[in-house]
Amino acid sequence: MVIRLTETKAWKDLESHANQMKSASIRELFANEGRAKALSVEAEGVFADFSKQRLNEETIGLLVTLAREMSVPAKIEAMFSGAELNPTEGRAVLHVALRAPSDAVIEVDGENVIPGVHAVLARMRDFSRRIRSGAWKGHTGKPIRNVVNIGIGGSDLGPVMAYEALKHFSDRELTFRFVSNVDATDFYEATYDLDPAETLFIVASKTFTTQETMTNAQSARRWLVQTLGESAVDKHFVALSTNRVGVEAFGIDPENMFEFWDWVGGRYSMTSAIGLSTMIAIGPENFDEMLGGFHAMDTHFRRTPLEENLPVLMALVGIWNTNFLDAKAQAILPYEQYLKRFPAYLQQLVMESNGKRVTLDGEAVDYRTCPVFFGEPGTNGQHSFYQLIHQGTEFIPCDFIGFLKPTHDFSNHHPQLLANMLAQAEALAFGKTEDEVREEGVRQWVAHRVFEGNRGSTTILLDELTPAALGKLVSLYEHMVFVQGVIWNIGSFDQWGVQLGKVLASKILPELEGAPLGPHDASTRALIERFRG
Repeated sequence: MVIRLTETKAWKDLESHANQMKSASIRELFANEGRAKALSVEAEGVFADFSKQRLNEETIGLLVTLAREMSVPAKIEAMFSGAELNPTEGRAVLHVALRAPSDAVIEVDGENVIPGVHAVLARMRDFSRRIRSGAWKGHTGKPIRNVVNIGIGGSDLGPVMAYEALKHFSDRELTFRFVSNVDATDFYEATYDLDPAETLFIVASKTFTTQETMTNAQSARRWLVQTLGESAVDKHFVALSTNRVGVEAFGIDPENMFEFWDWVGGRYSMTSAIGLSTMIAIGPENFDEMLGGFHAMDTHFRRTPLEENLPVLMALVGIWNTNFLDAKAQAILPYEQYLKRFPAYLQQLVMESNGKRVTLDGEAVDYRTCPVFFGEPGTNGQHSFYQLIHQGTEFIPCDFIGFLKPTHDFSNHHPQLLANMLAQAEALAFGKTEDEVREEGVRQWVAHRVFEGNRGSTTILLDELTPAALGKLVSLYEHMVFVQGVIWNIGSFDQWGVQLGKVLASKILPELEGAPLGPHDASTRALIERFRG
């Protein structure tokens, strides 16, 4: 039987409850002295304070009931059991298998996938150690000092985010670059100052046909060959792919192809072979710690009751803000410069997953699904877009992400950083009234200095940014996305919206190069003709 979200009792109860809460004040809600404790949850070293959101314990209870009515517990178990949760592509959804221990059993079509996962991890560890130690030699006998990852989407955003996040743990004797854009500037700048004899290219493409990736890979091949010759390719390229034939045709030894599987979505793949550049950068031991962090949060997600389940609560608060308080966007604000690419990573993870307007049953939704995700590290964002968040016309809930311990020894910086984070969350929640402005002696332009407040945020705290902490944080958001997709009854693991533009581009490309024009609208036709001169 199809469960229609807006017809569930919990949804209707939440609509009635929202009518009351829309007029509620976070200031007034804090009259309850136990609020901060009651609306905070800690799991696996991740602490989340939801008390500055415009909700109360009754709200959480109703949201949990909604999750049960939409079969969230059963769907969680189905995912970990290898069920086909990507029906439009006929696939299981098993990124959790990528970080499961070697003695786990997770089956797809009757086969335990864990031995295969750990076989690939073992090959990745061996290869990483050879690169890091200098044992792997390039064509001229020089060790590899530069690693260039070529990919796009999840094959780029995950590796570059993880590299930047864990740069403190990386081997600084090695240089890492990431190429994703088909704009030649990206490849040109990434390789401008590199010595081909010391450079390894990692080509990350499941099918080995992704247009942008393969265009960049062919450019990398030419760049290498013009200096070192054709015979150098197999010492300077490795592939992360499932297309053995395509890899061989490119000139890469299949022994240097690292496999992954069709039950791994690109945006969920940073712990698969796609993470090879990360492992080379931080070393196998640190990579294993990151996998352990992922698995710890995975286990918490699978085993913990909904009321205490951190990813579930994150998802439910997002549902509340989006569907009942009319939020159209959400800000991700890490107060940690090493997480500067984390908002961009989440943009793909969240919006490619849940940016859908049709349910799994093929019906148009009659409720809002995914908000727009954006962000920037603090304190930079404070001098950029926080003005809109504080005094603009739209309610934009925020996730503030901070760490109790600094990464570096400049001891006076970290208290300033955290003071800013805590102050921003406090200002958004409680604002500043006209009376408070006048009490400061201000008599002109009073209205411009008033802060409405009542703008909800969640504060997420971890002890320090380590590989394990990064794993927990990414897993937290992965599972948040999954729960929201289940409740909205949409397919979180396909991305058909990416395809149409690709198909049209493949038709336009030969036309830009002189082929006869096909049928186009007047605007597109004129633009093609303008390009052709």
